[in-house]
Amino acid sequence: MTDFRIEHLPFDKGAVKVWSEADPLHANWPVVYTIENERLIYIGETTNAGVRMQQHLESSAKQGLKHVRVIVNDEFNKSVCLDLESHLIRYLAADEKYEVINGNHGITDANYFERDRYRKDFDGIFDQLFKEGVLTRSIPDIVNSNLFKYSPYKALNSDQAVAVEAILEKLFDSWSTPAAAPMVVQGDPGTGKTIVAIYLVKLLIDIAKSNPEDALESDSLFADFFQPGYREMLGQPRVGLVIPQQSLRKTVQKVFARTPGLDKNMVISPFDLHTRNEFDLLIVDEAHRLGQRANQPSAAQNKKFTENNLAMFGDDESSWTQLDWVAAASRHQLLLIDTAQSIRPGDLPIEKLEDLLTESRAQNIHFRLASQMRVTGGNDYIDFVRKLINLEPVDALDFGDYDFRIFESFAEMREAILEKDAAVGLSRLVAGYAWPWASRNDKTATDIEIEGVELQWNQTPVDWINSPNSVNEVGSIHTVQGYDLNYAGVVIGPDLGFDASSGRLVFNRDSYFDTKGKENNPRLGLTYSDDDLLEYVKNIYRVLLTRGIRGTYVYVWNPTLRQRIFNLSRPS
Repeated sequence: MTDFRIEHLPFDKGAVKVWSEADPLHANWPVVYTIENERLIYIGETTNAGVRMQQHLESSAKQGLKHVRVIVNDEFNKSVCLDLESHLIRYLAADEKYEVINGNHGITDANYFERDRYRKDFDGIFDQLFKEGVLTRSIPDIVNSNLFKYSPYKALNSDQAVAVEAILEKLFDSWSTPAAAPMVVQGDPGTGKTIVAIYLVKLLIDIAKSNPEDALESDSLFADFFQPGYREMLGQPRVGLVIPQQSLRKTVQKVFARTPGLDKNMVISPFDLHTRNEFDLLIVDEAHRLGQRANQPSAAQNKKFTENNLAMFGDDESSWTQLDWVAAASRHQLLLIDTAQSIRPGDLPIEKLEDLLTESRAQNIHFRLASQMRVTGGNDYIDFVRKLINLEPVDALDFGDYDFRIFESFAEMREAILEKDAAVGLSRLVAGYAWPWASRNDKTATDIEIEGVELQWNQTPVDWINSPNSVNEVGSIHTVQGYDLNYAGVVIGPDLGFDASSGRLVFNRDSYFDTKGKENNPRLGLTYSDDDLLEYVKNIYRVLLTRGIRGTYVYVWNPTLRQRIFNLSRPS
C-alpha cells in the first residue's frame, strides 16, 4: 500500500466545500474520516467525502463537532475502508479519550483481497493518530482492556451477524405481542455469546433513538432496520441485560456507563427482577447460571428469593426458578446458553436447559454460534478440551500457532505465565476450587502450596483479571467465567483423580472446597452423588481450559492423572 495521508479541515460548510473541490479523490474515492470536538468523535467511511460531510453538517446530532480528519490513500478500496473504519471505532471506543457517537449499524469481520497486507499497513495510520493525540494508548494496551473486549462496536463474524439479523426479524414480527417462547442462542466457549448480547442491546437502542434526518450508508449491515417503521414500533423500549455472575456483571456495567445510549443500570442481576412485565425484552447472558431454589450464598439472597417469588407469583413455591422471574418480568426473552458451562447444582437443571433448547428449535427461534472467536486454536482445540476432560482418545493435534503445553513442574508453569504476562499481558494462573480459601479471613495466609510455591486465591471477586496483583494470585472459576486471557495457566487440582482399574476420572469430595458447589438441596429433596458432582467439576475445568486466546498451560496435581492426560494429549 502506498503512503497514506491525513488531511485536516474545519467542520463547517465553507471549509468542506473548498476541500471537496480541491482534489478529485475528495468526491469519488473511498476514504475513512473522523469528526470530533474535545469530547465527542464520529468515525465513518464513504466513497464521496464531500457529499457525506454536507450530510453530517445537516445532522442536529453533530452540530457541536468542530474538526475533520480524512485518511486518504491511492490504494484504498471499499472493503479496506470498511475494515479500517471498524478498527478505529473499536479502538477509539476503548481508548476512553472520546465518547464515540456512532450507532451500531453493523460491522462484520469480512475477508477481502490482500487483507493481511492492508491490515499490516494500518499500524502506520494508528501510529500517526497516536502522534496527533487522537489515540492516547497503544493498540496492545487497548486490545487487552475490558472496554475493548466487551465493546458493543465489535465486528461480528458471519454466524453472529446471521443470528443478530434473525433475532431482530423475530422480535419485530412479534414486538406488539408476547413471544411464544424464549429465543435461544447456543454456543461453545469463545463463540461470542456475550458480544451478541451486548451488541443487540446497543443496536436496539440505536434503532429506537435513530434520527430520520441522518442518512446511513446503504451497505451498513443492519441499515434496513433503521428504515421508517422500526423506530416507531420500538417506541421507548425497556431492555435489560441480565448477567448472573457478579464479576462479569460489574465489568459490563462499566462498559455500558461509557457507551452513548446505554446506561449501567440496564445491566442487572437476576435478583433485581421483582416486577411483572417491567421489561419489553430481557437478554440473559450465561443463562445456564440462572439459579433454582437452593441455599443461596448469603442469608440476604435467601430472603430475596422468597421476596421475589411472592412479588412475582404470590407464593413461594420451591419450583420457581430465576428463569421464571425472567419470563414474568418481560414480554420477550433471549437466552444465551452453553449447557456445558453449568458449574453448580444450584444452577438451572440440565433437563430444564435441554427443554428450552428443544422448544426453541421446534419454534424456529434457536440460533447457533459455531465460529470460535476467542481461542486461536479454533474449534479443534475446543473439541480437544472436551475429549481430554472426559479422558477420551484424541486425534492428532494441530492447533496452528496455539501454544498448548502440559507441565511436569508447577514452578516452571508459573514462571512461564509470568514471562508471558511481561511480554503480552493478561496471563494468569487459574485453578479448580481444590484448596480452601484461608486468606479470605487472614490476608497473610497461604491458600495454595505446590512444590514450595505459596500463593493466594484471588483477593478481589470483581474484575480480578485486571486487578494490580492478579498475576501473583490464582483465580477461581467465579472470577474468570466469561472473561478472556492471553495465556491461561490451569491447575487441575486434587479434586480430580484417576482410577487406573476402571480408566475413569474420579471426583474427590474432600478436596473440593466450594461449599455451594457440593451441598445437597433439602428444599427440593435433592442429594448429589460424587458422579453428579463430577460433571459440574469437569465443566469448571472445561471453562478454565478455554480462557486462553493464545495459549493454555496445564499442571495436573495428581501424578497418575497427569500421566494419563499427558499420554492422551500425545496421540500416536
